[in-house]
Formats: sequence, C-alpha cells, structure tokens
Amino acid sequence: MYYTIKETVEALKAGKVSSAELVKKSAETFEADKSGQKPLNAFLEIYSDALAKAEAADKEIAEARAAGSLDELYEKKPLLGLPFANKDNISCRGNRLTCGSKILDGYVAPYSATVINRLEAAGAIPLGRCNQDEFAMGSSTEYSSYGATRNPINRDYVSGGSSGGSAAAVAANQALFSLGTETGGSVRLPASYCGIYGLKPTYGVLSRWGVVAYGSSLDQVGIMGHTPQDIAAPLSAMCGTDMYDDTSADLPGSGELKDLKAYTDFASLKIAIPKQFLETKGLDPDVGKVFEDTKKWFESKGAKIEVVDLPVLEASIASYYVIALSEAASNLSRFDGIRYGNRIDNGKGYDELYKDTRSEGFGPEVKRRIIIGNYVLSEQFSGSTYKKGMSVRARIQKEVAALFNTYDLILCPTCPTAAFKLGQKVDDPLEMYLSDMYTVFVNLARIPSVNVPAGRAAGTDNMPVGMQFAGPMFSESKLLQIAAAWENDYPQCGIPVKE
Repeated sequence: MYYTIKETVEALKAGKVSSAELVKKSAETFEADKSGQKPLNAFLEIYSDALAKAEAADKEIAEARAAGSLDELYEKKPLLGLPFANKDNISCRGNRLTCGSKILDGYVAPYSATVINRLEAAGAIPLGRCNQDEFAMGSSTEYSSYGATRNPINRDYVSGGSSGGSAAAVAANQALFSLGTETGGSVRLPASYCGIYGLKPTYGVLSRWGVVAYGSSLDQVGIMGHTPQDIAAPLSAMCGTDMYDDTSADLPGSGELKDLKAYTDFASLKIAIPKQFLETKGLDPDVGKVFEDTKKWFESKGAKIEVVDLPVLEASIASYYVIALSEAASNLSRFDGIRYGNRIDNGKGYDELYKDTRSEGFGPEVKRRIIIGNYVLSEQFSGSTYKKGMSVRARIQKEVAALFNTYDLILCPTCPTAAFKLGQKVDDPLEMYLSDMYTVFVNLARIPSVNVPAGRAAGTDNMPVGMQFAGPMFSESKLLQIAAAWENDYPQCGIPVKE
C-alpha cells in the first residue's frame, strides 16, 4: 500500500494500483497475521462487502479516466477508492459491531454512523473493524474480549487504548487512515505509542450518531494517519452539523483542510506550558528529553513559550473519572440481554436474567467502572459527587478558554511514558488510569488536540514518544498546519512500519 492519501490518490488516478488491490492486500495481511506466533490483532475482521465497494470505486475511476474527467470526479469524491479502518464501536451497516465485548457477540449494525456515511459519500471504503478495549474502557487494548492488540513497532508492547487496533492498523500500514473514539485520550494515546498522528477534534465537530456511547458528554470520534494531511482530508469530509446529533457543530475554516499547508507564522505564535505538567511525578526521562527537544524546535522557529499556572488541572483526573464512570454506568444499563446482545436465560426470572447476562457478558474492567459509576450516582450521594465533578469541569473549561485569549497553543507530552509491555499494568487499574494524566483536560475543556510523533525512548526498546499540540475550540485547521510544519522537518517520525 502507498503511505499517504495524496500518493495513493495519484496512484489510483494513474492506474498504478486499484482500490480492489488495496483491499485484497489488507485482507491477505490480516489472514496471514492471524497465524503468527505474536499476532498483531489490529483488525477483528475485514468487512465482507469491502471488496465489492472497492470494485465499484475502480469502475467509477476507469469510466472517468476514459472520459477525461478524473479531476472532476475527485473534486466530488476526494477519498474515492481509499480503504480505511473502523473502530469496533462505530456502526457500519450490515457488519458486526461488538465494542470488543462478549455481550454484543454476533450483533449486526442496522445502520451506519454519520461519520461512516460521510466518508462513503466522499468515496472512501470501510475496510474492517478494529480491536479495542471493551466498550472503549482502557488505555492499552488489553481489556478486549478478543485479546490484546500488539504494537507493530515491537510486538511485546501494548498499542495503547482504547483505539489500539485502529492505531496499530495504520502504523503497520494495513490501512491508510483509521477512525477511533476518545473519551479521555483514546486516540492520542495509541497514536503516541504507535508513532503516528492522531487528532481529537473539538467536541461536536464530528457527529456521534451511530457511535456506541461510553461517556456522552466527553465522547468524540477521532482520526489517525501517517501524516497531518491524512487526518485533514477525512476530517474535511466528515465534519459539520448533523440533524441526528444535537451536540454537533460546524467547523469554521474547514476549507483549509482540503489542501493543508504547513504553518509559517511562528513569530506570532504564543505557546503555554502548564506548570502542573512540569511538576508531574512519573514523567519518564526519555519523554522529558523529547519534550525539551520539541520546545527547542518551536523556539528555533521563532515561537514564544511561557510557563503558566493552572491549578485546576490538578483535579482533572478526578473530575474526569467521576464524570466518565457515572455516564458509563448509565449508558451501559441498556445492555441487559433483552434489548441488545446475548441473553443468558436460565428460566429464573427477569432479575436473574439481567444479572446472569451482564455477569457473563461484561469483562472485569467494564464491571469495575459500572460499579464505581453506580456508587457515585447512588442514593447516599444523591448525585452530589457527579455534580461536583461537573462543576470542576466547568471551571476547567472556563480557565482553559481564558488561557487561549493570550496563547495560541498548549504544549505538553501525550503520555508520561512510552508504550509499556503487555501485562505490565493490566492488574493495576490506578496505574493504567494515570496514563491519561496529560490528555483528559482536553476532553473536559472540549478543545481539539493532535498527537505528533516526536521521538523515541531509549529506555523502552526505542519505542515512539508523542507530543500533543492543543488549541482553542474549532482550531483544528491551525493545529494540523502546525503539525504539517513539524512533519516537514521530522518526516522520519511518522513513517509506518513495513509489514
């Protein structure tokens, strides 16, 4: 497969490769990988209708080539013939949707999510569904009922989570770009671990209709790719209001995404680094060094960097987990064996059916979060803990928005460490939760942030290290332009693994 969307489009237009060939190659890689000693386990399945859709795209391209109207065709369908990977919690009509859970085993989506419909309208081909932590609850994709996804850089390490399968598919060059979802860092974290670019857009820019909910006030579809342009092109096709999602919003300046230019006006760029992130315990020295190198790059371009004090960030992890787990407990109450998914009915009545179905269907991490969420929402608290979490969140939103009245960008690491080894943290939930310490403030503030592959950590077998650029709401174009400037100077960071 070709590395970037732009290169692949040029190859498709020139007849050097066909969409069907790209789909077949991915399917062959998927089948061969399943029999390996250390299977990557990025894809759970290749969609059965992917090849037919690719062949239909090839027919369109051939007819336009014969008519001399290829440019006009790609103006209407800029992603025509390009296969992409889909996370297992985003509905794709006629295909299985399990959220990495036994409780949805065999469930088939009756409709497609808005983001899938819009990508298909732009000509893209849904290739298959990717592995994830069960119901998107995790930071390593080890909590999937289908087994862990391995990191393609080194298969002894995790790929990150919860969108680890989507990240590994791109990093291993099994897909041109992929969709993931974020509640507290689940796109940026695996992008960092796998050495690729990953964008968490402003809340509402991408419709959530057709996406299985975890924490509704935090969830957002995200995009991963080899380059910033590989994120900008799908974002351009998917963004905007949706009549099925009342929280959706238009993206100002989305026209700049179609032909993304590298940012040049660094002399006017003011960058904030929160003091709280500099004082964080647990920051790996290798990650700290990459962080310093990233700061020096901005300074060499003429940007001004200042340390700012945002004490409210110290409460971000606590606020995030109170909100996310409360909403998760509510959202997952519908999975009861009656309305959705598998049913375990031993003929003992409704209460036993409900208990047996959920006990069998949910994994330990999902159960843990449901129990904590229900405890927070229990009568003895009268919802006061959730309300307190929301009030802290409101203050985070207010103070971060005020910060952007002075600064253009917040710069910080994506994660305090590089990827860790499989099994290293799976039995230590608190340690796993702290993987999100740099990412959750973005979701709480509802701002966009992009992970850029920024270096390697010598202490962890030279695994990738990511940095994140966060901006004010609806600044996706600017963030991706800055990321494009970074990619121009450090293209080696985003080169995928050849499998």
